[in-house]
Amino acid sequence: MNLQLLASYIFLGVTLAAPIGPVNSARLDKGIKNGFWHAWMVGTGSMIADAIFMLSIYLGLVNFLGIPIIQMFLWLFGSFILLYSGIESILSANKFSFDSSRNRDSLFRCFLTGFIMSITSPLSILFWLGIYGSVLAKTASSYGTGHLLLYSSMIFLGLAVWDIIVASLTTGLRRYLNYKSLIGISIFSGLSLIGFGLYFGFEGIRAVLESFQ
Repeated sequence: MNLQLLASYIFLGVTLAAPIGPVNSARLDKGIKNGFWHAWMVGTGSMIADAIFMLSIYLGLVNFLGIPIIQMFLWLFGSFILLYSGIESILSANKFSFDSSRNRDSLFRCFLTGFIMSITSPLSILFWLGIYGSVLAKTASSYGTGHLLLYSSMIFLGLAVWDIIVASLTTGLRRYLNYKSLIGISIFSGLSLIGFGLYFGFEGIRAVLESFQ
């Protein structure tokens, strides 16, 4: 078992969840207004939606991942989505704002907020199809299909880690949560996504070149 590879998939899960967007904005807003559990429930709802996307892709595409042209498409499409998301995260890093209203929501409503925001987003479908599909292609070609569930679980663990971090930031560490820290998180996450995107693009281009040999 390659622990370094496991850690890289956990880190991928964290960087996928970290960019400041609608779900993270809702997490921070609910957490600052209501506390840890409200922020955590928003993230949990989003994670359930992500799990549905991941399971659908896993069950629907796993039998086709060995086809070279499918792997090329997933690498290149995943690279595009990652690069786009990373650049967008950096460019929009200074546009974050909090809602100053103080309405208190139920935990279930917070859960539904995160779930609906993720499950109804067309970009989420393309996002997971490209990125998670690329990860499945890489794992299937390098380690066989027996490791797909394990590495998928590491990505999901990364999502859970970020959910706990954000919920903690909005409660016990909220006095340190300012605009500069949010901008720093968004920029770091964007750079990480760009790094993964460049790697996926390299693998996709290499697969294309190998097909002509």
